[in-house]
Amino acid sequence: MQVKVEQINGANAVVEATISAALIQKKEEKMLASAATNMKVDGFRKGKVPSHIVKTRFGKQIHEDAKNDAIKDAYTKALSELNLKPELVVGEPAITKFEEKEGGVEFEMKISIRPTVNADGYETCVPEYKTPKVTKKEIAERLEKMMKMTAELKAIETKRAVAAEDFVVIDFEGFLNGVPFEGGKAEDYTLEIGSGSFIPGFEDGIIGMKIGKSKDIEVSFPENYGNKDLAGQPTLFKVTLKEIKVKDVQKTPSEATLKRFLPGVEAPTAEMLDEQIEQELRNEKLSKVFNDDVKPKFIENVLEKIALDLPESIVEQEIDLQMRGVFGKMSEEEIKEYAGNPDKIKEKREEFRSDCEKSVKLTFIVDELAKRENIVVTDQEVLQMIYFEAMQQGANPKEYLEYYEKQGVLPAIKMSIIEERLFTQLFTKGK
Repeated sequence: MQVKVEQINGANAVVEATISAALIQKKEEKMLASAATNMKVDGFRKGKVPSHIVKTRFGKQIHEDAKNDAIKDAYTKALSELNLKPELVVGEPAITKFEEKEGGVEFEMKISIRPTVNADGYETCVPEYKTPKVTKKEIAERLEKMMKMTAELKAIETKRAVAAEDFVVIDFEGFLNGVPFEGGKAEDYTLEIGSGSFIPGFEDGIIGMKIGKSKDIEVSFPENYGNKDLAGQPTLFKVTLKEIKVKDVQKTPSEATLKRFLPGVEAPTAEMLDEQIEQELRNEKLSKVFNDDVKPKFIENVLEKIALDLPESIVEQEIDLQMRGVFGKMSEEEIKEYAGNPDKIKEKREEFRSDCEKSVKLTFIVDELAKRENIVVTDQEVLQMIYFEAMQQGANPKEYLEYYEKQGVLPAIKMSIIEERLFTQLFTKGK
């Protein structure tokens, strides 16, 4: 076996190998002997199956296995000559040339290597920014909003018609072409007027009604409504108003309200609540500053300051991902057009190359900075985040996780968490 290795740069190497027919044959014979020892064939005792019987039945597969085994040997030898540990190889080695000659094999393989990242001085890449201030007015407005959201509903004592932002208790039944439809009836249903939680026009139709009165409200279901039998259909709802309620909003938080807003705090006070609201508002403003200004500038700075060789296989994989997204949105005619035009595919791939190179470069930089900043995210934390997200969406956490696993995006999710924590730590250091 002849193996020639050329290291192109710190992240890529090319392997040229020639495997003789004699070596492949030797591996075949060894595999045939092993198969004959372990194979069960009717008419022969185990371990006594003649080699020619094994070769007749499985010769083609064994020949392929022998070639693949020889290629693996060449790969191992190449890593040895490169003085490279297998775990430093990133992506899958790409065979760019493969020829069978006189029973032997000649091939060329590209290997991508995890690049060394010299990130010295990365702290200077964090741009200057002003810590946002929170006003007393903003704190008061947030408190008012919280009080309103958690306020209890109280039936009105005065006789008046329904107005916007009221909560009404109604009985209703829907009719399609004069016939009641399934799921269109409810009793003692509480609805917030103006919430937009019902069919467009329904809530507006209730405005002006008085308690004890009934009304027919004509509306049409949206064209994109989930139930195809109702989508776009004009419908009549018979509605009876039973009660009008409003939120009983406190002017100042009571002791019970303070305990609800500050769980676990012993003897909570209004001042403590103001401090918490101020911190929440500051964090929200900081998050916006980070995402809109600081993070983009920091990324631009580190990409410019830190130079590294990019593993070609990872860049190509990133381009493949972008191309799959493009083809997934194409019509059959467009796909056929690309399928018959390799140059057009190549041209399309090149459109993504610059952005994909920046993305790959940033990934390795973030990985290095996370090590320097001691940012660690466990698999358990990733699972917890996915479960929390699933519960927020009202989905089954197990099914949510299985979907992400099938999509193969768990490593990307983990990297996004690492990136978020890294940037937060870098941007708030010394502040």
